[in-house]
Amino acid sequence: MSFSDRSPARTAKRGAMPDIAHESPTQLTGTLDKVGMSDIEVPVRLRDDSGQVMMVPAKADAYVSLDDAKAKGIHMSRLFLSLQAILGEEELNLLVVRQILAAFIGSHATISRSAAVRLSFDLLVRRKALISANQSWRTYPVFVAGEIRDGKAHFRLGAQVAYSSTCPCSAALARQLIQERFKADFDGRPAVPTDEVAEWLLKDSSICATPHSQRSYATLEVEVSDPAHAPTLVELIDLVEQALQTPVQAAVKREDEQEFARLNGLNLMFCEDAGRRLKAALDSDRRLRDWKVEARHVESLHPHDAVSAVAKGIPGGMRV
Repeated sequence: MSFSDRSPARTAKRGAMPDIAHESPTQLTGTLDKVGMSDIEVPVRLRDDSGQVMMVPAKADAYVSLDDAKAKGIHMSRLFLSLQAILGEEELNLLVVRQILAAFIGSHATISRSAAVRLSFDLLVRRKALISANQSWRTYPVFVAGEIRDGKAHFRLGAQVAYSSTCPCSAALARQLIQERFKADFDGRPAVPTDEVAEWLLKDSSICATPHSQRSYATLEVEVSDPAHAPTLVELIDLVEQALQTPVQAAVKREDEQEFARLNGLNLMFCEDAGRRLKAALDSDRRLRDWKVEARHVESLHPHDAVSAVAKGIPGGMRV
């Protein structure tokens, strides 16, 4: 039944409506860790790089614990209405997430002591081209989450960042084939003029092999130490892109594509290399209490992916 069906006029016309949650006896008893809803359609208010607040569609997961073993269930509509009321008015940050969690528990004070919320959406970020004056929008899947359990609040951020990875093994094999072609084309000549070599390098037939590369994805989740001094989602994405050095581009001209090729050549990486770079970058940010990250290379050579994953490794912390 929709919320609009509960209007006073309809209730008066039809008489008292049944309330099964209160009238029907509870057949089974017991506590539950989480009860609620997932994929709730909600807005989130975000500030863009010009300082303007914009509304972005999001999906929310909202839960409370059921700590009263004899209670038939929770009041799901109260979770829904709290989300709509707070997110419709407040600019999203972790302090607002704390406000949402307090509202969840406050609306279930007699039956719940724990609450959790997760807001997932696509974050639009304007990015400059590598060399040219172009700018374009990139989309990053992100989430903002919070949980209160055992009286303590925990706050997490997450993002998925696309990047390019060029295989070091493939690069070495390609160099060997180019070397063999060079020897074949200049066999018997003790010296070759620089200009002739430079002209040879520009021929398609000379660069007879190229290393394979693939679109890759870094997926990370971090727990912040202090919600009032947490990194922004853009700062978290920047941390990843700066560590890997080969972020996927949007608008490019030839000079941007050439620079992208140069960056890939300077940053050959297996998934293990990417994982170690990400580990070092996340460990260096003192605002992060805990974290885990996965580097997934969607192989162009194989029909399967190459994956590395690592967590900070604190006692009782995140695991991969």
